[in-house]
This record gives sequence, structure tokens and C-alpha cells, in this order.
Amino acid sequence: MPSNQNSRNEHHQPVGHALPEWTPRARPAHDVIEGRYCRLEPLNAAAHAEDLFSGYCQQTDGSDWTYLPVGPFADLDSYRSHLQHAAASQDPQHWAVIDLRTQRAVGTLALMRMDPANGVIEVGHVTFSPLMKRTPLSTEAQYLLMRRVFDELGYRRYEWKCDALNEPSRKAAARLGFSFEGIFRQALVYKGRNRDTAWFSIIDSEWPALRAAFERWLATDNFDAAGQQLTALAAGRQQH
Repeated sequence: MPSNQNSRNEHHQPVGHALPEWTPRARPAHDVIEGRYCRLEPLNAAAHAEDLFSGYCQQTDGSDWTYLPVGPFADLDSYRSHLQHAAASQDPQHWAVIDLRTQRAVGTLALMRMDPANGVIEVGHVTFSPLMKRTPLSTEAQYLLMRRVFDELGYRRYEWKCDALNEPSRKAAARLGFSFEGIFRQALVYKGRNRDTAWFSIIDSEWPALRAAFERWLATDNFDAAGQQLTALAAGRQQH
């Protein structure tokens, strides 16, 4: 990996470190990704709508949709219509998260704002039902996409963005190892209101240590008989 030390050009101006071997990266393949606790499948309304809608209905007050650009949905038909549109999208590229114990879809997430020329990509549209929140599935689903982006495709930068007021999303980003980069003020209008956007990222030089921490955390011996973690993910990063 090249040094991250900046250099100076012929005019004695500081410039970013050279990347003489850099080439544009491929777009991610949209296919099945297998994990230990979950499987990511390309989103499909016919296959996934009923399971997902049922899972989301476990949260009855609609609060899980506050910071998302869509939802909540009044009925299965309206949700299925949304899912058909999402499944047809090339960017964002949506996956359903399948619980390997039940073989049911329990959440979705997407890769988006793909920039192969610069090796930058964002994870977004994270919509996890109560059936997968605070379980190994939610962490592994994120890890599987990171592994594809960094290990398989060689991207340089992986982004997470959310409403700056969305404290659970900001805490999730920090737990997963993203670095907070700042607030973009008045970045969006959605659901008839302003959004200041909090930006987070992981870069390629940080990934090896993060990958090791994820793999330690996801190991079966990190969970007791009741499925509770023995070592927190952040503690695993500190061990590296």
C-alpha cells in the first residue's frame, strides 16, 4: 500500500500521495453472499415482501421509519409496490438479509452512490426489522458487504451517512468502526423537513484491523448458550 504522506510538486505545492497503480474498480456483483448467521440475496419482491413486511410489523408504532426516506407502509400491497421499485434499482443495489435459522427475510440494506473511478461506495437504506436488531445477523450483514467492497473489489473508501439527529444510526456507525467526518448542513429535504447529514467512513488502510475484529466477534465461541456476546466488537478492535 502506498505511503499516505503527502508530497510536493514541481511548484513546491503540497499534493496528495501518488497512486501510480490505481485503476477504476468494478461495480459490485449483485448476487448471493453467504455468511455464518445470514445470507444476503438480491432483493426480490415476490420472494421477500411478505417476510419483510411481517418482520417490520413487529415494531407497531412506525418509529423505525422516521429517518428513512420512505415508510411506514399501511399494508402489504403498498410495501410490495415499494419493494418492486427498489428491487429494479441498479444504484442503490438492494439486498435482503435472510436469517439462516428460519430462512426468512428479516431486513434489507444496499450499496449505493457507487463511484468505481475513485473507489468510493456507500452503504445505506439499512432497514432491519426487530427480528434481527441486536443479533449477530445485523453485524454480519454489514461485514459481508464491507468484505465484498474491500477484499473482493479493492475499493478505497466505504461511507455511511445518516440524518444528524438519528442517534441510533450514529451509534451504529461508531460501533462498526466508521470514523465521524462532520455534518453537511441542510443537505437534503425529505418527508417535508430538513436533513443535516452526518458523514462517516472507513478507508482501505483501516480495513484489515476492522476485518480481524469482525471475525473475532462473529466467531461462534464469542456467544454464550443464550446467544449473548462475550466480548464487544469495540473491545475486539482494541485488542488488535
